[in-house]
Parts: sequence; C-alpha cells; structure tokens
Amino acid sequence: MKKRIRYYLLFSLLVFFLASCSKKEVDEYYARPDNLEPPIYQQLEAQGNFTNLLTLIDLAGYKDILGKAGYWTMMAPNDDAFNAYFQAQGISDVSSIDSLTASKIVKYALIYNAFRTERLSDFQSNIGWEEDLAFRRRTAYYDGFQEKVIDGTPTIVVGSNRNNVEGGDYYISGDNNNKYVTYFTEEYMSAASLGSYDYNYFFPNSTYTGFNVMSSEVVKADIVAENGIIHEVNRVTLPPLNLDQKIEGSPNYSLFYKLLNDNLITYSFDQEATTTYQNYTQSSEDVYVKVYDPTLSFSPNNENFLKVTDNDGQSDGYTLIVPENSVLQGFIDEVLLKNYSALDKLPIYVFQDFINAHMIQAAVWPSKVTGYSNALEEDIRIDMDNDVVEAELLSNGFFYGTNKIQASNLFFSVYTSAYLDPDFTLATRLFNDGSGYREIASNIYRNYTLFLPSDEVLMGLGFDYDINRSEWVYNSPETGNEVRGSLARARIARVLYNGIVPTPNMEMNDLSGSGIIRSGDFDLPGEYIKWESNQVYAAGNEVLGNRVNILGYEDQQNGRTYYIDNILEFSEEFQGVDLAELATEAGSQYEYFYEYLKSSGLYDEASGAIDGVELGTPFTFVIPSNDAIMQAVMDGVLPGDAVTGVPNFTPANDTEREGIANFVKYHFLATRTASDDGLINGLTETLLKTEFGEKTYVNIVSAPGDLSFVDAGNRVANYIPLESNHLADRTLIHLVDNYLLYTE
Repeated sequence: MKKRIRYYLLFSLLVFFLASCSKKEVDEYYARPDNLEPPIYQQLEAQGNFTNLLTLIDLAGYKDILGKAGYWTMMAPNDDAFNAYFQAQGISDVSSIDSLTASKIVKYALIYNAFRTERLSDFQSNIGWEEDLAFRRRTAYYDGFQEKVIDGTPTIVVGSNRNNVEGGDYYISGDNNNKYVTYFTEEYMSAASLGSYDYNYFFPNSTYTGFNVMSSEVVKADIVAENGIIHEVNRVTLPPLNLDQKIEGSPNYSLFYKLLNDNLITYSFDQEATTTYQNYTQSSEDVYVKVYDPTLSFSPNNENFLKVTDNDGQSDGYTLIVPENSVLQGFIDEVLLKNYSALDKLPIYVFQDFINAHMIQAAVWPSKVTGYSNALEEDIRIDMDNDVVEAELLSNGFFYGTNKIQASNLFFSVYTSAYLDPDFTLATRLFNDGSGYREIASNIYRNYTLFLPSDEVLMGLGFDYDINRSEWVYNSPETGNEVRGSLARARIARVLYNGIVPTPNMEMNDLSGSGIIRSGDFDLPGEYIKWESNQVYAAGNEVLGNRVNILGYEDQQNGRTYYIDNILEFSEEFQGVDLAELATEAGSQYEYFYEYLKSSGLYDEASGAIDGVELGTPFTFVIPSNDAIMQAVMDGVLPGDAVTGVPNFTPANDTEREGIANFVKYHFLATRTASDDGLINGLTETLLKTEFGEKTYVNIVSAPGDLSFVDAGNRVANYIPLESNHLADRTLIHLVDNYLLYTE
C-alpha cells in the first residue's frame, strides 16, 4: 500500500510539472542535443564524398536503417573508390549497379556494433575485452537460401552454420550465417608478430598501411555518427566467398571438391529452415542443409568459426589447403589407387583423413606456417613461397591453392602399406581403433620396420572381427576355444605390436644374418624379437617351433614393410619353463642357479611358475653362471662347501631356504626388459623386498654390444653374449659372470 501511495505521489508531481510547462519548454527538454553527431546516413551526406555509396544505400533499402538510431560500424568506400570500381567493372556510373549488388556492397560494409580504431583489434570474449586478439568482425551480409541442382533436381539449399560435431547441431534456426570482414590494424599485427608480408601475401596489389580493410586502405578513421562509427576506405569490397563456395566453384580444384561431394557431403532436410523459407517466400518447397561429414575438422560453409563463444570468429578462422587438379590426380593414381581399382572402392576413412590433412582449425598466417598443425596433428608441409599458386582471404578463413598435396604421414609411411590395401583390413582396423599404433607407425620422422600379416594369414590363425557385434573374435586353432571382445582384441593387439619395430638406422633391411631387437615404440616398449637367415621370430614362435617367413616387402618414406606368412607370436608358457630348458641342456652354465631356484620354495616345477613373476609383465632374468654360483658358495652367500665351492641345493633349515630365496629374487629384475642395445639404463626394481617391505634395486648399464648389472655394493656382473638374450614371455634371460648381492 505504501508503494502505491509513493508511485501516485510521483505521478502527481510529474503531471503538475508538465501542466506548469509550456509546449515549447517540453519540446526543448526532450529535444535532440545540439552537440550530437548526425546518424550515419546524414553524416555521409555531410562529408560530401560518398554520393555513390548513398545512392546504393537508397537502392538497397538501408536509408531508414542508417538514418536513425542504431549501433554500427561502416567501412565506407568513398567516391574515388567507386570510380575505380566502375572502371574495373566496365560500367559508366552507379546507375549500372542493380539492387542485388547494391545490397551486397552496403551490407558487407556494415559491421554490427560501433568500433573506433582502438577497439577493432580487441576481442569481445565472454570474459570481457581481450586486447589485440581480433582481426575480423561479423557483417550484416549473409547468403541465405540458394537454389541449386542436386542430383539433377532443383533444390533449395542453405549452408550449415555450425561445425558438424557428432551428436551436435549443424544448423541453428535464426542464425543467418553472416559473413565476416577481415581488417589489419597495427595493434593486432604487432601483437601477433605479423607484418606487410602477411598482408601482401593475400593482397599483392595493395599497400599495407597499418589500417587496411581487405584490399583497401582506411583513409579517414573514426568519423563519429549518432548511430555508430564510419571508417572511410579507398576501395569497394564485395562479399568474398567462403571456403565451401570457393572450392565448389573453382575449376582448378574441382577434383578436390569431387572427393568431398561424392563422399563427405550430404543434404539433410530441415523442418525449421523449411518453415522459415516458406513463411518468407510463401513457397511450398522444402529446404535442405548442406552438411559436411562430422569427422572433418570444420564445415567449410560455416561462417561462425567454432562458436564456442558467440564472438570467437573475431579472433580466428579456418585454413584450407587445396591441391590443383593435376597434382591431386597424380596422387590418386600413384598412391590412393595403388591397390584399389577405383575411388569408390576406397574405405570412407581414407577420404576423411585426406581432407583433414588439408584442414587447419586456425587462420594460418603465411609467415607463421611452422607454428600450426593440421587436423591430423601434423606439421604443415607446404612451402608458402614455392608451393602456393593462389592465396585468397575468404569470409570464413584462408584459402591456399597449391601445386603440392599436404604429404600426410598416413600416405607415405609403413602404416600406408596396410591402410591403402584391402588385403590388410584387420590390421588397419586395429591400428585405427585408438590403439595408438597408427600414430606410431605413421610417424615419418622416425624409421620403422613393419611386419604385416594379411587378413588371410590372421583369419587362418583364428583372428577375425565381427562387424555385426563390433567386437574382435579369436578361435584357437589348437583347442577350438573362442574368446571375444577385449580379450580377443588384446591378443591381436599384442601380436601386431610385436611387428612394429623402431629401426632408426634401418637395422632390419638385411635379414640374412642374425640379431635381436625390441619391438614397439620408444615410449611404450614392446617385446624382443629375433631374426636369422631371412626369418623372424618372437618368444611364442620358439615355443611353437614356427618361425615367420618373408613374402615380400615395400619401402616407404619412414622404413620398410615386410609381408609375412605368420604372426610374431607371444609365449603363453611361464618364464620358468624357458629357464628350465636352458638349465637342463648338457653342460649348461644355467644349471646351478636353476637348482637353487627349485630349492627356494619360489618355483613350481610342474608349471614353470615362479612366485612374483607374472605372465605378460616385463622382466630381465640375470642368471649367474655355474662358476659365479660356486664363488657365491665360497663367499658364504649360498649353502655348500666353502672351500671347493661345490653347491648344496638342499637347504638345511628355513633360514637357509630364505637366504636362497632372497638370492634368487635379487636376480629377477621387474618391470623392464633389458638387452645389450643401450635402450634400458638405470636403477631397476628386483623381486626382493627388505624385511621392512622396501624395494631393492639393481643398476642396469647397457650400450650397443655391452650389458652389465651393478648391485647395491657396486659388484658388477657382465653378460656373456653367446649365452644371453634368450627369449621368454616379455622377458630376456641373460647369463652373467658374477653374482649379485643385496646389501644395506
């Protein structure tokens, strides 16, 4: 009630005030201030050198909009700019310009919101102004609905206004997909370490001044109007194409567009777009959105950049590298169709990867090309001074037409041998499913040797993929037992990983001799494999007695692919079985250690299992020779005759048994597999724990052709080359010339 009384009193006072004033006084009170600048339209009139622009504003129907209140920035071409435009177009004067062209010129010259020069370089982020991060602004111009012939049928089409992210919206009703204008201010260019080279790369016939709008120079900045800001420019600018329009309409790049159109573009009916169009035109036609494949880095017809925040298009844009037809045709013939009869036989992911290799989700400035990566996270392999035949700054990004393809890892590495051959779809599927194998084998900056089994070989050995259930399948040829899903995938993943071998010096180009080498990546070690007399084998091949033969090879940019008739199989028997086989050979230097292992209480002789040593876990077995064991006996470390060194393998009591067990454990190095290749060095955990449960360590010292182990008391045990590097499950077994002893 008090509020109502208060409002009533205020209203009564206002009525009394107005009643007391004359009409003249009221008009003066509400009159437009004398010091307020006229609106944009009237300001252009007052300037006196925008007569042609004013005519087009009238023709475009924008006189009323620009002659009243509002909030605009206008990049206004002066009369000299139009005179140059008329001459270039071969027309006499402004009367030859139709209303459609007038609308394009006027709308593209209009930027939403009013920006003085000092604000144009600032990004309107969702957290406020971010200084010197912007070089683009949204204009009033947009293409809207277009009629196109799609598969022989006239169709109303609109471009997607979002990137087609899986599960997201690629078209938002009410967003007109307005085009952006690009400008170059000294503040932005300096902050980004850019200069005249970057500007003139796109506009070679213009002069960089520190304030340019596309190809024009700003000759007079910050003309203030009631409803905005005018910047006078010396050239007429029509709305540029976007990246989609550029490649669709350019004969020189028609083959690139055909790859897109045939495989990665669809036209999707949209009800909201249809309703909008029908309400606007009173037509009954349906509207289809031109949609790019969701696996692509961006949609070339989306003018809105990422739209993570409303204005992020102010600070960045897309880049598309497009090879000319002749270059692309050569790549298709020599690379893509090497093992396929026609493009329509290729898997869809080949097209997705090829296009993504040429896409960068950023504006790639010419002088900064080394700082960018494409959508496959590869460096840009285009020489901006020699490989680019056409550079164009478009409404949603940078376009580079090239005489060279972006030489992606996927098409020039050992991975390519599987990727572009229909005989190797199982290997390719595993490489591509997030295993990380594709990224390893396709790295063209590291050399690899790839041992590649075909689908026929893998299926013959029980491996397959159930497409209907989207899962791997393994049927054991020996037992007939079937496993599916993650277990089957883990098995084929391990087998194929055995076949990816880092060979920085192409060590496996000649397999006629013999050697040992570690598979897998440098950062994620695999297992050791061996070669001898043009055959290769892993631990499982030794167990099964079936080495792998080479059927042929192919050299790629980062190494050699060998086609093989078998798999590099892993062992499924306990490491103790392999040690037992070594120890029971006639005259074996492994015998004494093995006998102590059997008496330690750690070993199951029936299965070969050793307590603490798990299958599938990396280990290094450091086995003292018989002579070294005898020395340990003489030193009182192991039970036996301390004078002669003859071992006693039967412990007299629990204390002796525990001492033997601790001795044995200290010679089993956990978590790492070391060889004489220099790959593993440093302190490595053993199976032995102290009485307080603390870990113990042995220091590995490895170099090419040399390997030694140093215990806590600096005792050194050197490997005996001819008796070392024996394969077991993720394990190497080495014979050494000394024993190791843990001391506090």
